Amino acid sequence: MRISLPASVSLGLAALLTLTGCGFTGSGTGSASSSQAPDKQQRIVVDNFRAPVANWALESDAAYILSLSGCLETLTRYDEAAGKIVPSLATEWKQTSPLEWDFTIRGGVKFQDGSPLTAEAVVGSLQRVLKAAVPARAFNPKVVSSVKALNEHTVRVTTPTESPLVPYRLASVNTGVLSPAAFQGTTVDPFRHCTGPFTPVSEKAKQSLTLDRNENYWGGEVQLAGAEVRFVTDGATRATQVQTGEADVSLSIPVSGLAALESDSNVKVLKADSPRTATLYMNNGKAPFDRVAFRKAVTSALDLEALAASVYEGAAIPANGPFAPSEPWAGGNPGAPTRDVDKAKKLLADAGYTADRPLEIIAIVERAEFADVATVIQDNLKAVGVPVSILTKEYAAVEPDLLAGNYDMVLSQRNRLIDIADPIGFLTADYTCDGTYNLSHFCNKEYDAIISKASKTADAKERYSLYAQAGKILKDQAVNVWLVNEQAIDAVRSSVQGHTQDPLARYVLRAQTAKPAS
Repeated sequence: MRISLPASVSLGLAALLTLTGCGFTGSGTGSASSSQAPDKQQRIVVDNFRAPVANWALESDAAYILSLSGCLETLTRYDEAAGKIVPSLATEWKQTSPLEWDFTIRGGVKFQDGSPLTAEAVVGSLQRVLKAAVPARAFNPKVVSSVKALNEHTVRVTTPTESPLVPYRLASVNTGVLSPAAFQGTTVDPFRHCTGPFTPVSEKAKQSLTLDRNENYWGGEVQLAGAEVRFVTDGATRATQVQTGEADVSLSIPVSGLAALESDSNVKVLKADSPRTATLYMNNGKAPFDRVAFRKAVTSALDLEALAASVYEGAAIPANGPFAPSEPWAGGNPGAPTRDVDKAKKLLADAGYTADRPLEIIAIVERAEFADVATVIQDNLKAVGVPVSILTKEYAAVEPDLLAGNYDMVLSQRNRLIDIADPIGFLTADYTCDGTYNLSHFCNKEYDAIISKASKTADAKERYSLYAQAGKILKDQAVNVWLVNEQAIDAVRSSVQGHTQDPLARYVLRAQTAKPAS
């Protein structure tokens, strides 16, 4: 296989996903298994924390649903255990010029509708994402100039500037490949048009997706007859359903449900340190958050140690900036800031702040703990003279206002490697002036110049140094309050076989997932 990537990239990412220096004590990317022989007529239920909201458009978060459901596959795949990019629908790739990468398409693969996987079919899917009105954060015209088929088995990806991480971008779930029949006009129909081990056959809007086994899966025999993926936004419900057996796998378990699950012999709790940080996003484009002194006052007013110990019950550690301390691009992160009420009050005075209205915190309901986090922040800010109200809503309902800048603060969490398994995706989308996911509405030309340079830097060590510089700017400008570095916590019935936890929540239903007879 010809893969032109620096070895240090893989090593750095492997170290990142281990995160042993963070102070967590989880089980890593654990798995669930049973000694009984699998029954290939069995089906399982997976509780996921979010429903698709964009009619299955691949450039949207709907692609994550299709990926974790075992439907959507990409040219390359990020192997969470090995910490590197591995083949999937492409068998090999090489950089043929500074701006061009050629991917060899796997032969003998068929879409679930029976049509063959060809270079033209791949190009059709990828061009659909490139031409989207709101393109994917990892794969868009700013980072990819064109995609074309050189022949039946070769796809060429051309970039506007030299980009060493193109194979990482092709592992993004948003670059998943559907058959040409999936695209009719402006609609996307993934049903029976994927290449993965499971094919969607029906859905209940915003409730569930039902899948059957793909009998002709290229990657080996599928061990389940099918599955149902349920969209359960309430974390307590997800925890309860895996304990009662209503669900076989529940993703993103709130810490409040851990004690009951860990004492249940029928359930295995899987924990993995992850590049995920719970964050209090502040709208930098709106008063009073447009003043650095005010944002620093909010940071000084919060007791992150107490927050991690109480609400997160020790399953998270206080954060100090946008990266976890053990990440290779953290730049010697010294530890979380301590609460300083007097300093916060002085900073508020320096900012000229007057409490003319309560500031609103939106707590996303998909994360059950955020209601309690919001209450802690409300109390901390009240102590320094900043009144706060709390609004709880589903993420899909508030995202348009967040992107438009029509909010004060929002509690959310962002996985730094979810768009692309390198922080360039997160740092570009979330904080550059033209970032497509810049909820903070932050714009800094010096920061943008650093990110632009990093995107063209092949040497991993040099690139990580640039990431550290960018992170320092974000921290010095107090763009947001990064609250705690979280663990990925899932729960699986003990009878489930072949399940491996993915800290990035992209792969759940796999060909080897199995269940014995009841």
